[in-house]
Amino acid sequence: MASARGARTRRASHEKLRNAAARRAVVVRGGKAQTKTVATGSAADFIPPNPTLPKLRDAAMRCRGCHLWTLGTQTVFGEGPKRARVMIVGEQPGDQEDRAGHPFVGPSGKLLDQALEHAGIERDDVYVTNAVKHFKWERGEKSARRVHKKPNDAEVRACHPWLDEEIRLVQPKVVVCLGATAAQSIMGKSFKVTKERGRAVKAPNGGIVIATVHPSSVLRAPDAAARAQAERDFMADIKKVARHLSG
Repeated sequence: MASARGARTRRASHEKLRNAAARRAVVVRGGKAQTKTVATGSAADFIPPNPTLPKLRDAAMRCRGCHLWTLGTQTVFGEGPKRARVMIVGEQPGDQEDRAGHPFVGPSGKLLDQALEHAGIERDDVYVTNAVKHFKWERGEKSARRVHKKPNDAEVRACHPWLDEEIRLVQPKVVVCLGATAAQSIMGKSFKVTKERGRAVKAPNGGIVIATVHPSSVLRAPDAAARAQAERDFMADIKKVARHLSG
């Protein structure tokens, strides 16, 4: 019955896409001005029938659910084994991830890899993704560097169907949310990482979520001592994930 409902929902989404009076604007690509659909309002409009992870990844490359596709270099979809026991969800790809097209390949990803190794969690047992699949940025005031900008609620909601499908298909034993944006995209706006950090809690979809800080916040610690403590706390949280897996 759930499968039939899902099929009806996807058919309705595709009908909505065909009939949507999506906003349009002039977008400059490769030095040429083109009229493009800016956004339909939801990634649900782009979920393919009978989705698999490869189908989703391919479809996400053409997602116009929100305007962030006009900012990012490319969609950065999740990666990892289709039956990973751990799914790690961050906020959005960073500058390096946006350029490479892969999640968690920048400094935050390196710290995450260290934490997984320290906890004894095999990287091949982990699926990594983000709540938002495009890099949201703005120009720095004193340089041409692309500076991360936090996605707003509408952008997170628009992108959420991709994450929903990733969780449904992978069926991880635990979802690890890195930071407030990732955690609230699954647990709701009232969820506080500061209050629930490191605890295994049941998600609205019935799965288990463990939330911690995003490794980028560890890297932004104000001094060496603060960073060392933040790293120890982050490593301890990932160790709790390992204990949950073996429990």
